[in-house]
Amino acid sequence: MAVSKKEVKKKNLVIVESPSKAKTIGKYLGSSYKVIASVGHIRDLPKSKLGIDIDNDFEPEYISIRGKGDLIKELKKEAKAADKIYLATDPDREGEAISWHLAFLLGIDQNTPCRVTFNEINKETIKAAIKAPRTIDLKLVDAQQARRVLDRLVGYQISPLLWRKIKRGLSAGRVQSAALKIICDRENAIKSFVPQEYWNIAAEFAKDKTFLAKLVEKQGKKLVIGSKAEADFALAELKGGKYIVKEISRKERSRKAFAPFTTSSLQQDAANKLGFTTKKTMMIAQQLYEGVDVAGKGTIGLVTYIRTDSVRVSEEAKRMAHSYIENVFGKEYVANNIFSNKKKDIQDAHEAIRPSNISLDPNFIKNSLSKEQYSLYKLIWNRFLASQMAAAKFDSVQVVIENGEYILKASGSKLIFEGYQKIYSPNLEEDKDNLLPELKEGEELEAKRVLSEQKFTEPPSRFTEASLVKELEEKNIGRPSTYAPIVATLIDRKYITRSKKLLVPTDLGFVVIALMEEYFKEIVDAGFTADMEDKLDDIEGKNLEWKKVIREFYGPLKTELEIADKAIEKVKLEDQLSGDICEICGKPMAIKSGRFGEFLACTGYPDCKNTKPIVKSINIKCPDCGNEIVAKRGKSGKIFYGCSNYPNCNRAYWYKPTNKKCPKCGELLLERHLKNIKYTCSNGKCDYKE
Repeated sequence: MAVSKKEVKKKNLVIVESPSKAKTIGKYLGSSYKVIASVGHIRDLPKSKLGIDIDNDFEPEYISIRGKGDLIKELKKEAKAADKIYLATDPDREGEAISWHLAFLLGIDQNTPCRVTFNEINKETIKAAIKAPRTIDLKLVDAQQARRVLDRLVGYQISPLLWRKIKRGLSAGRVQSAALKIICDRENAIKSFVPQEYWNIAAEFAKDKTFLAKLVEKQGKKLVIGSKAEADFALAELKGGKYIVKEISRKERSRKAFAPFTTSSLQQDAANKLGFTTKKTMMIAQQLYEGVDVAGKGTIGLVTYIRTDSVRVSEEAKRMAHSYIENVFGKEYVANNIFSNKKKDIQDAHEAIRPSNISLDPNFIKNSLSKEQYSLYKLIWNRFLASQMAAAKFDSVQVVIENGEYILKASGSKLIFEGYQKIYSPNLEEDKDNLLPELKEGEELEAKRVLSEQKFTEPPSRFTEASLVKELEEKNIGRPSTYAPIVATLIDRKYITRSKKLLVPTDLGFVVIALMEEYFKEIVDAGFTADMEDKLDDIEGKNLEWKKVIREFYGPLKTELEIADKAIEKVKLEDQLSGDICEICGKPMAIKSGRFGEFLACTGYPDCKNTKPIVKSINIKCPDCGNEIVAKRGKSGKIFYGCSNYPNCNRAYWYKPTNKKCPKCGELLLERHLKNIKYTCSNGKCDYKE
């Protein structure tokens, strides 16, 4: 008797983290495998308490995550029915820990080879990984546990102190606090900066073409001119002398290609070139890694694993890139570039971020990607291909011009071979063509004019997300995978604001850091935080015992907590007035923060308990009554758009309305950020979209 397809038992169970990843891998493995997503962690420390047994050598008290009961039941049911179970969570510490927790819940012995990892998601890689399972790497698990426990001890013990002493809703974190101090220190440096005057002097010459030579030396020493009097003196001496070409040096200059992306460098480049936040970059990169439906090819993982500190590239990936470059650009564009990480003992488990298949040119698959996916994929594709290409070459000329005791210099260059810049240009000023006229040594030149310009030294600039990520990486604070949530948390806690992409600390941020610096110096110290990162890495790489690291850290922290709790007095924060007046009692309204964001509250509290939402005009008129449509925040915290004449007018939208009208029914069009759709009609009965 034939067995129906529905009755065929799934012999192999594969568990991954995300549903989209499960969907992609399921297509590759076929009907004899069932692929299920754990949707991230299934066990974790409880949210309601510390969850660490300090008296029992810091043993974590893991519980099943609330809301995942049905999923755990399903996993157990499928595991019981399966002949083999493969744990295919992400190939990093976090992924290893998720697999460890899954093994615990499903009763898998830790000596069973059940763990499969892959750096890219394609059919060949997945099938090869399934054929070579290994046991769970407990060193990786311990490294993750140490980081989790350490962060919990800091966050759950210092944060309540901030609640009691300053205001509810605040938080402190091991990496978060060190990052906040960096931002606050930069702001203090800007505020205390005293500009220094200096003058630039350059002579303009004309021979076939006009060029400038800058004054740089006097009597063989670097010349710094700090006042108008000094500038006028130099100008007078130059005017009385002769300009003689003393030396002409020509050489070929080359600029080597950049290394392929790490997580950090991808976040920085995406911020600088695409305007993406770190959070947005990681979200889109995850989509590209897990799989995108490409027309004619099915669902494909377009890039390799996106959380990596390494610039290493596999030999196979190099070979494919070199073949592609030779076929498309020519053999002279191929180079065997060798890149190394700044940090020598870096964990090198993963390759750099690169395309899974270099033949998938971004322009060929553009129609299968959203605009943002295309932009990020193209950035990754170009950077990787460029990293395997020859250096750009320039003809460079430097001219030294002498006038008495003074030396002026002019330089020029011309690109003679594009190399990697054919597809990935850094747009550096010194790489732009700037030709000098033909000159001879000993030749006398006549200056058309001599220019002097007063300048002042500039204060250090505020951090952008990109420059903060660079600073954190250079100081070895945190890990690239944590950079996105760090900035998001600092903004959510109102410790910093983002103003035209610049990160600006708030008064609250300064209050918190002042308290942390006085009572928890090591937590905010960049050197201490970096040293702790090295110890956490050593748990994985050098078999350092993870609880030993926690013990050494917690002793001083416990003492500091006891001292701080007794010594810190309640901090009174000044109300930030909104300019509104309470319509009930006539007192000023202040901006307050609550669970769902900011709102207005009467400063007469507790005598007057009037509150109201903060509304923002979007310059759209209500089609019903002509009043302003404003952005509001509902009770759930979600932003919606409603008429300012409420309750007299009930017109409201869940998506931002525009001044554009639907050509079919005349209602307002709403902004939508969907793939290939910018606007939809606000009329639920109308299907117009564009």
